[in-house]
Amino acid sequence: MFSEFAFSIFNNSIEKYHIKDDVYQIFENPYSKDEIKHLLYQKNWIDTVQWHYEDIIRNPIIDPQDALVLKRKIDASNQDRTDLVEFIDSYFLNKYQSVDVKPTATINTESPAWAIDRLSILALKIYHMNEETHRSDASNDHKQKCQTKLNILLEQKKDLSLAIDQLLADIENGNKYMKVYKQMKMYNDEELNPILRGK
Repeated sequence: MFSEFAFSIFNNSIEKYHIKDDVYQIFENPYSKDEIKHLLYQKNWIDTVQWHYEDIIRNPIIDPQDALVLKRKIDASNQDRTDLVEFIDSYFLNKYQSVDVKPTATINTESPAWAIDRLSILALKIYHMNEETHRSDASNDHKQKCQTKLNILLEQKKDLSLAIDQLLADIENGNKYMKVYKQMKMYNDEELNPILRGK
C-alpha cells in the first residue's frame, strides 16, 4: 500500500536527520530524482528540519535577532513544503491521467498529497512521542502519559493510512477524481503582500 511505502520513506528521513540532529546539516537525498521516493524523502526532511526550528524559536531566552532570522527560515520552509506537496500531487495527476472517471465520481476534500503531508507530520509526532516514553530523565508518570498519547498517534496512523489508500484506490478506479488548486499564498508575494509591495 502506498501509505506504508511513504511512511517507510518518512522514517528513513527522520532517522537520518537524527544521526546529527542539527538543523544546519547538509541535505542529501539518497533517491533518484525520477522516483517518487525522492519527493517523499525531501518532503519529510523539510518537515523534520522545520519541526526543530519550531522547538528552537520557542526558547524563552532566544536573542530577538536570532528569532527573526529563524522566523524567516520557517517562512521559507513553509513555502518549500507547499511546493513539495504540489509536486507530489503532480505525480498522482500524471499517474492517473488516463483513468476513465465515472459519471458518479466525487471529489475529495483534500488531494492525495495533502493527506500524505499529514502522514509525514504524523511520522514526526510518533518518532518524538516514542522518544518521550524512553527518556531516562523523565518520571514514570510522564512516560506513561506519553505512552497513552503514542498509542493514540499509532491508531491515527492506522486510520489515516487506510484513508489515503482508499482515496488512491477510488481515484484509480474512477470513483473519485483529482482536482488540484495551487495554494496561491499571498504573504510571500511582493505584489500581493501590502507590506512587501510598499517597499
